[in-house]
This record gives sequence, C-alpha cells and structure tokens, in this order.
Amino acid sequence: MSLTATEVWTRLLDRARTQLSDHIVDTWLSPLTAAEFDGDALTLNAPDQFSVEWNERRHSAILESLAPVAVGHPLKIELRVQAERLQRSQMDLFVPVKGQERAIMEPEKQPANVTLSSLNERYSFDTFVIGKSNDLAAAAAMAVAQAPGKTYNPLFFYGPTGLGKTHLMQAIAQEILRRAPGTRVTYITTEQFTNDVITSIGKGAMQDFRRRYRETDLFLVDDVHFIGGKNSTQEEFFHTFNALYEAGRQIVLTSDRPPSEIPKLEARLASRFAWGMVADVGQPDLEHRIAILRRKAEMDHLEHTIPDDVLHFIADHVQSNVRELEGSIIKLLAFASLKHRVITVDLAREALRDKLRANDAAELRPARQDRMGLIQQRVAAEWSTTVEGLQSKTRTKNLTVPRQVAMYLAREVLGLQLVEIGQAFGGRDHSTVIHSLERVSEMMKENADFRMRVEKVRESVRHST
Repeated sequence: MSLTATEVWTRLLDRARTQLSDHIVDTWLSPLTAAEFDGDALTLNAPDQFSVEWNERRHSAILESLAPVAVGHPLKIELRVQAERLQRSQMDLFVPVKGQERAIMEPEKQPANVTLSSLNERYSFDTFVIGKSNDLAAAAAMAVAQAPGKTYNPLFFYGPTGLGKTHLMQAIAQEILRRAPGTRVTYITTEQFTNDVITSIGKGAMQDFRRRYRETDLFLVDDVHFIGGKNSTQEEFFHTFNALYEAGRQIVLTSDRPPSEIPKLEARLASRFAWGMVADVGQPDLEHRIAILRRKAEMDHLEHTIPDDVLHFIADHVQSNVRELEGSIIKLLAFASLKHRVITVDLAREALRDKLRANDAAELRPARQDRMGLIQQRVAAEWSTTVEGLQSKTRTKNLTVPRQVAMYLAREVLGLQLVEIGQAFGGRDHSTVIHSLERVSEMMKENADFRMRVEKVRESVRHST
C-alpha cells in the first residue's frame, strides 16, 4: 500500500521522538509540513529559510537514518520554504499554525500584473497585546472593524518598525472578513502599488489599473511613507483615495511617521491622510513587553519550555521593538538546541549577549554606582537602617520595605536594568526585583504617608545629582 506524504512524515516524526527530545521535535520538526512524496524523497515545507538551513544541518541526516524503520526503505529528505511565505511583506518569526495563510483574492481572479499580499491569520485582535503604547490605535482598529467606512476613515497608524502596525491593519481585515466573508479586500505595500503604476503605464493599461483598485471595499496600504517624492504614484494614489473615500470604502494606512512629517508628500495627500484618525503605535514599556512575550510563548506552546524569569530577562534587555523580542526567542531556542541545555537566565544571557543593551561604558559606570549608593544612603536614613542591611540577604520587615523602596527608586530615577538592581542588593534575581517594584507601586497607591516618604527621598536624590 502506497503512503501519502503526510503519512510518511507522521511516521518519521513518531520515530524521531524516540531519538530526540520532545523540546527539539516540537520546536524544529513539528512546524514542518509534508509537501510531496515520490517514493524516494520526501519534501517538507518549512516556515522560513532559517528553519530550512537549521534542519538541513541538524536533523536531515537523522530523519533519513530513521526512514528504513519508519517506512521500510531509505528516503531522501528535502526542505524548502513554504511558497506563500516567500511573498510575505514582513517576516513572521514565529512558527505558523496550519492553514494560517488566506489569499485576499481568489487565484483565478487575481490580476497577473498585480502582486497582492496574503493575510496572516496570526495577526488578529485576539493575538494583539494591548498596552499603554498602543491602546488608542487598538481601540480605533476595533471601531473600524465594527463599522468600516463610517467611524474613522481613513485610519492612519504610524510609529517605528516592528511595533504592530501591520498586525493591527491585518486584524481589521480578519474581523471584517469574519463578519462579511464577501468583502473585497486589497492589502498591498506602497512598493507594490508603485510597481503596478509603472507596469500599467508601460502597458497602456491604466484603465484596468484604476478599475481594480477602485472597486475594492477595504483598501489596506503598508508603509505609505515610501510614496514621498514619487509624483506619478502620488497622482494615482490621490485619485484612488478620493474614489474610495467618496464611495464610503474603508482605507487603512501605515507609516513610520505622521502624515505631516512624510518627506516630499504632496500637501493634498497629507491633509487627506489626516482626515480620519491618526494613531501612534509606540514602544512598549517593560510590563507590556513581558505580556507580549508571554502571549507569544502561549501561541507557540513554549510556556513550559521558556521559564517566566527568562521572559522577564529578555523583556528587560530587548527594548527596540516587538519583532526584536520575537527574534530573541528564536535565537534562544536555537542556541539551547545547539548546546543541548535547558533554557535559563544564564543561558539567555549567553545566547543574547549581542542584543543586550550597552551599559558598561567606563565613563558611565562610576557615576551610576555613585547615584545608586546615594539612593541606598537616603533610603536607609529615612527608614532608620543601614546600607549594609539593604544589601544583605536578611528578610526582616524593617529591611524588606526600605530595600524595596531603594529598588523602586533605582529603577525610576536611574532607569537601571533589573539585573543591575538585583546585583546592587545582594544578587537578587529578576522576579524578586519585579515583585519589589510592583509592591512599592501598590503601597504608594494605598498609603498616602508611605507615598510621601518615597517622594521625599526621590526628590532628595534628584536634587543631589
């Protein structure tokens, strides 16, 4: 009896679990999907090129050695990147779930000279982590999804790369399609729009171009700041925008800056981009970054693989953007697999050393140490204890509270990392420092006298530096 590609892959996976740890199989092999089987070779789809190269180096030979037992004869394992992912406008660093891609238009209806992106089903409202830096943008996105073309039109997201603008844009499309499956959606990058303008002009097919773009119900354009200085593209975009807006069709745009700051953008476009809602998507704070990492770990079933203190460590050190946070997880998993070690904070520090913030400049270290010492001295004096007591391992109440206050002020006044704070107070770990910060915040809200004492010390430190 001949086996299908999926059946062969299932048998190989089962055998692989007898030779490799569940962690390695779940992280690197399970995300692969069977594509083709011709009797001699099994072709597997991988989520990205990194996965292809990693599995070719580390696991292909093992899988091939298991084939005679699993299927009764030798097999050649071939890996390739899943075709849809090669066309994706931005890389999704996490392992996809089965069936995550959905084409915007049916293949037979998609014009040959237009490249439209695909929606990533992971980019939904359910998977978007809301915090102080993006709550306005998220609320606006949800409002648009509830009433497209009526609430905020256009909706303009702006902010640095990798913070979730594309996620929110696609979440709008996902929700609208869920409510109204027949909605015509066009999701495209500015580069794709520009290339289509050039191609259509060259072929004398501008009428067809205009019909395609102006007959959509939901028009999503990523990275619209790239339109600046492209006169022909701006002209066509202007008329496309007007036609859709006047027809009550929803327009959603993303950019790395607000409309008024896009270089060489015509005034008439800048004003139209600001007609509806312009929402900033900013950098997440520490608590938000931790929440993002926890959500990502849950989505990819890594909550038992990556301890919570490691997530705290990554969130504390990687602050640039969400994509960088995700990339850190991928690198950590690869490093742990390569070294055959359990994931810990020490391993994360080793794996991510190139991503850690530069904080050891010689000219800054003495000044920060002096300011930390000043905080400890002022807190010790206010609570009638000693600096040595704050730095000790003793956990009596008369030391615990002032120690927590000193940690809180070190974070707020100096902006120190959790690791640095922990080291200054007897080598305490991430979770202890975080608990101290949270506890002081709670006590300041609950007790006015306590809040006044903390603020007194804080002002004293600030006026002394």
